[in-house]
Amino acid sequence: MGDERARWATMGNHVRLSWGHVLVESIRRLSPGYLISANPIMFTVELGALLLVALLAVPGAVPPRMEFFYASIAAILVVTVWFSTFSESFSELQAKARVDSLRALEKEIIAHRVTDVGTEDVRSSVLRPGDRVKLSPGDFVPRDGFVVEGAAFVDESMLTGESEPAFKSKDDHVLGGTKVISGSLIVEISAEAGKGFVDRMMDMVSSARRPRTQSEISLSILLGVLSMIFIIIVGSLYFTLYFMGYRPDVAMSVSLLVALMPTTIGGLLPAIGIAGVSRLAKDGIVAKSGRAIEASGDTDVVILDKTGTVTEGNRSAVEFVPFNGYTEADVGVASFMASMNDSTKEGRSIVELAESKGYVPPSPLMDEVLVSRRIEFSAETRYSGIEFIWSRKPYGPRDFQRFSGPGERVVNRLLEMRVRGEGARVIKGSVDVILGMARPGNPGDVERAVREVSSRGETPLLVAVNDEVIGMVVLKDRVKPGIRERLRELSDMGLKIVMITGDNPLTARAIAEDAGIRSVIARARPEDKLKAVEEEQSLGHIVGVVGDGTNDAPALAKADVGLAMNSGTAAAKDAANMIDLESDPSRIIKVIQLGKQLLTTRGSITTFSIANDVAKYFTILPMMLLAVDPRAAALNVLHLYNPETAVLATMIFNAIIIPALIPLALRGAGFSAASPRRMLVRNVLIYGLGGAALPFVAIKAIDYLLYLLLFVR
Repeated sequence: MGDERARWATMGNHVRLSWGHVLVESIRRLSPGYLISANPIMFTVELGALLLVALLAVPGAVPPRMEFFYASIAAILVVTVWFSTFSESFSELQAKARVDSLRALEKEIIAHRVTDVGTEDVRSSVLRPGDRVKLSPGDFVPRDGFVVEGAAFVDESMLTGESEPAFKSKDDHVLGGTKVISGSLIVEISAEAGKGFVDRMMDMVSSARRPRTQSEISLSILLGVLSMIFIIIVGSLYFTLYFMGYRPDVAMSVSLLVALMPTTIGGLLPAIGIAGVSRLAKDGIVAKSGRAIEASGDTDVVILDKTGTVTEGNRSAVEFVPFNGYTEADVGVASFMASMNDSTKEGRSIVELAESKGYVPPSPLMDEVLVSRRIEFSAETRYSGIEFIWSRKPYGPRDFQRFSGPGERVVNRLLEMRVRGEGARVIKGSVDVILGMARPGNPGDVERAVREVSSRGETPLLVAVNDEVIGMVVLKDRVKPGIRERLRELSDMGLKIVMITGDNPLTARAIAEDAGIRSVIARARPEDKLKAVEEEQSLGHIVGVVGDGTNDAPALAKADVGLAMNSGTAAAKDAANMIDLESDPSRIIKVIQLGKQLLTTRGSITTFSIANDVAKYFTILPMMLLAVDPRAAALNVLHLYNPETAVLATMIFNAIIIPALIPLALRGAGFSAASPRRMLVRNVLIYGLGGAALPFVAIKAIDYLLYLLLFVR
């Protein structure tokens, strides 16, 4: 995990972002056709600039000796709009460059196509229906098809959500993207390129659309209402002065309108998006859009996929169950020996559980275990273990020393076999296979135990010594360490947590209880997961989805916040608007906390912008009236030099405040998870009062500089 994170940090610092492309894109977005739908506030500002340019082009339309003033105002307005489009272009192209860099790490599946003379390695994209491919352990199925030869266990968890490997044999259907765990297969490709299971999931992804969040809608309504009010005010003022016999200046009227409109927050919204993308990137989370991060602050429902998200995605040993008078230690020691050479995660978990309980063979028997013959697990046999060779010289009765300790019944039985030179083997495997090879002491006890374990959604493996069943190992898809505590943090923040899975209800409920999750949806198909998201959204909830399988892709696409694991499928990562390179689902907490901080920042900057507008109103309006009536000089409380310098100073301040506040947007206004409302009130007071005072000081200073530059020789 650390190496992956370090690699991403390096990659994130060296993302190939073309500044020329950013510049071109920012200029392209100056198009009125784009701005009218993407940013109506900046569209209005640009419209004012175009009006002034049009007046400059018409002879006599501009008052004498005012051409420079009109041109300066028009240029400042264009620069104001460009600051906004540049920030937006930079944010989106930077995020896209990071995702493109991540996708470049993915490799196409190489298939072993069967030919008349053997096999040849080809790319999966060149396979056609009817081609046959050979699959060995560790190989990925290149495309949907049917088994024509062989048998194997196939891991379909990344597609179907089922954690238990599926047994595939002749005529069974296999899905592209699944992985062969054990055994071998010859598969005949049945799906054309672009028409497999994964492609159908991607079609669902492309048809899913993310709705706007409630906070985005509310802010848009607020800014729209304020803009309309200011347009009405400025328009009414202009025509009132005109009908009173005055000649109000068009450039000053446009400047007054721009000064009143909330251009600061309109221009800084992309910068807030940059903050989320950049800060998450440092922690190894790829965010495709800053808007998705902002939506995470409103999230109140989180839907988690079970396999690989809440759980480790692999069955692990959790219990040893003895039969026929044997003890738990007997079963544990035997299971340890049967799993010593088992390199699978299940086998390693059995060894770890036995070691944790102290169920390890004593040294005389361990020496024999180390030189024993390994019995490999295969899809056909469905069992594994060891067969003792008794490689040392023959033993007599005097060589036998009875062992006293954990597992003594099994240990002493095997040591006695060594003395007598009898063959001995210890195996574990599926219930039906072991019962066909060994006898249980009490079949009723075994049947009841197997039924009880299965009813809990767990998997039983029987353990046998030679022809006697001595016990059972219980396997369970174990929850990830620490996930319960992390999910409790989400609950404490008021979020509803839902676990959704393709597993059976018994397994799903057991896992949910271990993870501390109350809401569970089991046996879910891709359509059901998408439906669950839509139902929550229809109730007004903002939904976050965490997943890693292709079956999660439609829900990830529809959700307001979709966080995919980097260990997941390409379909899931394409559908999501965020990718966690460390594949830790609990890190959605970090995403949500950052989202809430961004909401606080946006609220603070909105307050700052509105306070700015009020202050700028009291600088431009008196000078606008002074331009038509000298008696308004009493309103010039800042003692600005003249109406032209005052308006230019205000417009310059209005433009430069956008890039000046970008560091604040990137750093954030501060957030405390324990008391977000208190933090918001504090920030509103700080940025509200600061936003009202700063313009008076800054505009006065800029006005004085303009006086020195333009009028002092």
